[in-house]
Amino acid sequence: MRNQLMVLAVASGLALTGCATDPNTGEQRLNKAAIGTLAGAAGGAVISKATGGGSTGRDAAIGAALGTGVGYYMERQAKQLEQQMAGTGVVVTPNANGNIDLVMPGNITFSFDNATLSSSFKPTLDKLASTMNQYNQNSITIAGHTDSKGSASYNQGLSRDRAYSVADYLTARGVASSRINVVAYGQSRPIADNNTEYGRQQNRRVELTVNAPNSVR
Repeated sequence: MRNQLMVLAVASGLALTGCATDPNTGEQRLNKAAIGTLAGAAGGAVISKATGGGSTGRDAAIGAALGTGVGYYMERQAKQLEQQMAGTGVVVTPNANGNIDLVMPGNITFSFDNATLSSSFKPTLDKLASTMNQYNQNSITIAGHTDSKGSASYNQGLSRDRAYSVADYLTARGVASSRINVVAYGQSRPIADNNTEYGRQQNRRVELTVNAPNSVR
């Protein structure tokens, strides 16, 4: 019981510094650094208990400090990406898992039924590569998606080729290929109605996820 209270005290003390007031609703919310603090504290305590440690509170504090580092690292990265991608058509969204999602619509990345990157989109990818090289502790998942026009097998291949086009471009700009994982979903994961042109346009996309690291060096 004493150790549990220590964990709560450590996590709460560090997390309170990460609280902010939403200017629109007036509600208190936690930023990424605070979320990382809580997750790190809990993780440190669990590891300590699992390994028979007698210093759960200390280990929670260590875990919380590490979590704060990851949260702050991701928060700074998200802000930089949001600034860089402003006005490009790429949507940047920090998600609940602590990762950062970037949605690249097909109308700005590729010509219709083509996996060759549009020359007008390459400066945007140059900015992205620069940030990925600056924040080099993350792994990156690049997923290709299509609308439902054409056969499922054809769309699967097209989505794969488009995802690899983005991956290859980032690699050519210095992002280590070992950090990048490419997946292809074809038409299987629509986010809009494929019965309308607008919906199909939304479904033709490449999604890039910047995955939060376990720790930062």
